[in-house]
Amino acid sequence: MEVLPSAPIKDKIHAIRNSEVMLDSDLAELYGVETRQINQAVSRNSDRFPDDFFFQLSEEEFAILRSQNVTSSWGGRRQAPKAFSEQGVYMLATVLKSQRAAEVTISIMRTFTRLRRYALEHTDLAKEIHALRQDLQDHKQWSKERLSAVADAIIMIEESFDELQEVVSDIGTAKEVESIGFLRGKKDA
Repeated sequence: MEVLPSAPIKDKIHAIRNSEVMLDSDLAELYGVETRQINQAVSRNSDRFPDDFFFQLSEEEFAILRSQNVTSSWGGRRQAPKAFSEQGVYMLATVLKSQRAAEVTISIMRTFTRLRRYALEHTDLAKEIHALRQDLQDHKQWSKERLSAVADAIIMIEESFDELQEVVSDIGTAKEVESIGFLRGKKDA
């Protein structure tokens, strides 16, 4: 039995509507059939595909997905693709009934399982990343406040310096000071 590597499968799993799904065109490519065959199999067996097994992407979701995958060749589709949950992928394999569909589905199920296990094993890492992001936001705010205070202090110093320059310029030179009665270097007896 030929089993596909999980790397290309993992790249075809998308998070849409808070679900991990695969698109009909990606499944068709993996199964070695045309997308219309996938869609025909679903239409002919609609009782096997409840809403939680697959859904049609909205035009907005499809546009977002296309913009995230600019290197992909989406072709000229008339309608947005169908997205299949893990259970929908499994059900699709049962209605396609080919050896390749069975082999590919095994690889897909293993990939979904690995992704779930990875997510569960690294929940602590996700929490740490969230905490670090929060700390960074707090420090950014603290830094902004401190930077604002420093800027205010600089403005106050500049204003004080300007006022000091005015006072000094008003005082004038040492000769002018002596002429109004202050003598330099002489002490009263």
